[in-house]
Amino acid sequence: MVDIQNVTFSYTTKTELLSNLSLKLEAGHIHGLLGKNGEGKSTLLKLISGLDFPKAGSIDTLGFNPIKRYPEMLQEIFFLPEELPQLTLSIENYEKIYAPFYPKFSAEQFNNYLKEFDIENKKSMLNKLSHGQKKKVFVAFGLATNTKLLLMDEPTNGLDIPSKGQFRRMVASGIDNDRCLIISTHQVRDLDSLIDSITVMEGHEIVFNESIEEITKKLLFKVYDKNEKDETVIHSEDTLRGYYQVRENKTGEESKLDIELLFNAIIADKKRIKQIFSSKNN
Repeated sequence: MVDIQNVTFSYTTKTELLSNLSLKLEAGHIHGLLGKNGEGKSTLLKLISGLDFPKAGSIDTLGFNPIKRYPEMLQEIFFLPEELPQLTLSIENYEKIYAPFYPKFSAEQFNNYLKEFDIENKKSMLNKLSHGQKKKVFVAFGLATNTKLLLMDEPTNGLDIPSKGQFRRMVASGIDNDRCLIISTHQVRDLDSLIDSITVMEGHEIVFNESIEEITKKLLFKVYDKNEKDETVIHSEDTLRGYYQVRENKTGEESKLDIELLFNAIIADKKRIKQIFSSKNN
């Protein structure tokens, strides 16, 4: 779906935002793009969709060079930005204007998604909706486009707790083997039980890119009564339940992935994490 090779990007001549970045993302997966604010996650999504151009390197999006922005590529991409467009349109008219750009758009799915988000009146004006309600409309529309590539930048910002649960269920049901979803966020808890691949940016670089299956095979997430230290411990956090640790999984024990704990472990000890995942056969 997406193949990025040695990409460099900067908004000014003095400071590079992305440097020699390479990444491959496949169809049939929900990829979580994680990182602190300012790491370049939004810029990476814009490069993939052709809204920004790399200074060096190459990007292949759905078999196209995104710089060219061919209609055949654009009709298979929906990009939900963090900052939503300010449109003086009703939901109904937005659908009439923009749905024709997407050949596989389903009005039935759009209506169902809106109902699941408790949005009943399609005559409501987008500019009169709260940020959270507007976010729901664009999420519902994006899923209903049925594009091969769906890019979402901080899609859960502005959503309340019940809506975040609805979002996860809707996204999980809307992805198949021919579709790729990339969700960029710094709110890692919102992606729990949804994504099946994690990419982490730190220092404006890709420092981690692994499937959930591989992560839970190589790492162990477990709570201990004491802050036990041995050669397997990578990261430890003191919680009310005890010491929550990430360890190298040398025994093949099964555990439930904690995305926030994983993220903190990666940031705390990138070198150790890289060593553990450097051999796929371990």
